[in-house]
Amino acid sequence: MSWPEHQRTDPDGRWLAAVVHAAFFLLLCSSFARFLTRAQGGTRTGWVVALFAVFGLLYALGQLLAPAPPSGSRPSTRHLAWLGSVTAVWVVLLALTPSATWCAMPLLFAGLHTLPPRIAVPLAVLLTTLVVAAEIRVSEGTINPNMVAAPPAMAAVATAVFVHLQRQAARQRVLIDDLVRTRRDLAATERRAGVLAERQRLATEIHDTLAQGLSSQRMLLQAAERVWGTDPDAARGHIGKAAEITSHSLAEARRFVHDLAPADLAEHSLPDALGALAARESGPGLTVEFRLDGTPGPLSERAEAALLRIAQGALANVREHSAATRAALTLTCLDDQVSLDIADNGRGFDADRRSIAEGGRAPSATGRERGHGLPAMRIRARQSGGTLTVESTPGEGTVVSAAVPRAPIALDTTKEYVR
Repeated sequence: MSWPEHQRTDPDGRWLAAVVHAAFFLLLCSSFARFLTRAQGGTRTGWVVALFAVFGLLYALGQLLAPAPPSGSRPSTRHLAWLGSVTAVWVVLLALTPSATWCAMPLLFAGLHTLPPRIAVPLAVLLTTLVVAAEIRVSEGTINPNMVAAPPAMAAVATAVFVHLQRQAARQRVLIDDLVRTRRDLAATERRAGVLAERQRLATEIHDTLAQGLSSQRMLLQAAERVWGTDPDAARGHIGKAAEITSHSLAEARRFVHDLAPADLAEHSLPDALGALAARESGPGLTVEFRLDGTPGPLSERAEAALLRIAQGALANVREHSAATRAALTLTCLDDQVSLDIADNGRGFDADRRSIAEGGRAPSATGRERGHGLPAMRIRARQSGGTLTVESTPGEGTVVSAAVPRAPIALDTTKEYVR
């Protein structure tokens, strides 16, 4: 026998349907055998035998051509037509021979299992009434009270259980739907947070690498243009410096595409990378020194990359906004943390302004907001489990300090980008 799709995927439903089908054919054979033992012959016997055969065949064909719908689903028109026809055949069979009485149980189950309670309960009452009437009709002598009380009691229990199970299943489906919808919404929220985090990370990487390199090249080329006629050697020096920055920016771009790790850290330690950065940033009008305090120890790649990017961002701010002539990178290695200080003797700004306290954009000396510099540094420090502080006073320079722990700390970095 072919099982409906929902029964093939539901082992419990398939097992229950098999038990019901087996019970039906067992009761059908038992009722037919009882009829044969009490049959007195005559033309009615042939009709009863034919009805038993039609009853069993119709029941079997219904499982193939009009299977029951999944629990909680509305029955199809074909299934309702089958249920009505098989019930009608049973009623006629019951009128001819009371032996078919207990075949009502599988029909009762089929009605309760597929019909809504407002239809299933009246059907159960009808079937029970017919069973009781058939039992009374064939009784001899005093009526046994069990024949009157037992069928309604069994039908009432079965109906109550099935109605309760249907309502409980409906509530469970609602809860499951809510859970699935909640999980889907949560997954969508996590995807959006991940997209925002990735966008912010890419924006920070581009700001700290390609944008800074292009800014330095522009300044050097502008300087070369200004002195091209009066000091060709200085102009060529500016162009050579711009070419060096171009080569480094190209290496950063390739590394950026490959794994977003700083190119300077691919073959050098953090102190060497900071020293190379100080040398590159030193030029006409600005001298950058690097100092190492303490003995470098093990530090996670993420923390090293964060410190180097913070140094790049801070020196970009020094070069573009501070009008400083000297700057110093100081890497201090302690037992539990590593700190990096970037100090300059530039014009400074008001570090206590509200935009700084809230981690927003830093104002320049002219009072205008300065883009992604300080917010990007703060994010990098937090992503590595560290902190970043800014100390500055108008006319007295600026000190940017970043400290990260040696032991890596797992953080939910997506929260940094939901603003």
